[in-house]
Amino acid sequence: MKAGIYIHIPFCRSRCSYCDFATDIYNGALAEKYVDAVVKEVQSSKFKVQNEQSAIETVYFGGGTPSLLKPQQLEKILNAVYTHLSVSSDAEITMEMNPGTLTIDVLKDFRSLGVNRASYGGQTFDDKELARLGRMHTADDVRHTIKLLRESGFENVSFDLIAGLPGQTLNDWERNLDEALALKPEHLSLYLLEVHEGTPLAQHIKQGKQPMPDDDLAGEMYLMMLDKTSEAGYEHYEISNFALKGFESRHNIKYWLCETVYGFGCSAHSFDGFQTRWSNERDTAAYVSMIENEENAIVETVELNEHEREAENIFLGLRLLRGVDLQKHKEKFGIDVFEKYGEDLRRLREAGLIDIENDTMRLTRKGALLSNEVFAVFV
Repeated sequence: MKAGIYIHIPFCRSRCSYCDFATDIYNGALAEKYVDAVVKEVQSSKFKVQNEQSAIETVYFGGGTPSLLKPQQLEKILNAVYTHLSVSSDAEITMEMNPGTLTIDVLKDFRSLGVNRASYGGQTFDDKELARLGRMHTADDVRHTIKLLRESGFENVSFDLIAGLPGQTLNDWERNLDEALALKPEHLSLYLLEVHEGTPLAQHIKQGKQPMPDDDLAGEMYLMMLDKTSEAGYEHYEISNFALKGFESRHNIKYWLCETVYGFGCSAHSFDGFQTRWSNERDTAAYVSMIENEENAIVETVELNEHEREAENIFLGLRLLRGVDLQKHKEKFGIDVFEKYGEDLRRLREAGLIDIENDTMRLTRKGALLSNEVFAVFV
């Protein structure tokens, strides 16, 4: 089975109020050391590709804002990946990008280095909402970015929007959706806002500086996105993801199918595709120091037991709207879900949250909206 690679680039120009990822404000000197550390980690990896059938088929640069990398720094990392790990000739190479951080020349350089999929976070087309979120770009930057991406040769573009922002109305969300669809990206990631403890946004809500998001309104926004994306020709293939035919995120699908992904960089997570998960040191400077001193940057390793593997196979697989093949699940784990979860499945079906037909269990439209209630059964 072919694997994927995730490479974390933690640097940002500013920190968004809702973000709880491992990020740091961009520092040129630290960024240079960080790139060298990632290269060294890749080169010291014990993972070896034996042949084309097991070669790496996806590489994903996430963050942070990976587009803050200089083309020479990206080239250094990709050279290490291609030299040490072996990458399929048709690999999907994704880079997350932020509007306002890009020029046509840099994008052309990224494209020439093999990046063939751009994932950029617009989040909203409302300048006031962008400011409240701590974003440094404007709505015009969002519109201009896709123009630059097209001019530099990107034919696979993914665009992010967030629904349920504090103070956002249903009409606001509809305008955002309409404008995003008018840009005609190949892929859309449309998320309902999650307020994470410890973030500035969570603190602002506690202090009354921003209103608490309305769950019922967010539900209406979600159903609206399902209708509008369908009308525009997008397939709803995962709870929060929509794609034109053939443009699903090959890398992210690996997570939902519990396939092998190797992570490099601070806070990067890995999974061997069977039972072992591990994660790197979260702090950027500490990660760099560990790699420079030839220490192992892995700070946590988890061995999944049989129940955990079986549960993950269901609730992660259910994120994909095509559902879980129950016969294959039984062959893999020796478990009949009707015997193990019978009463819970009956309750979920009666509530209209799941459908089970032809040995396939999948979320309904309502179930996709209330997916956490479904997943709780298996977790």
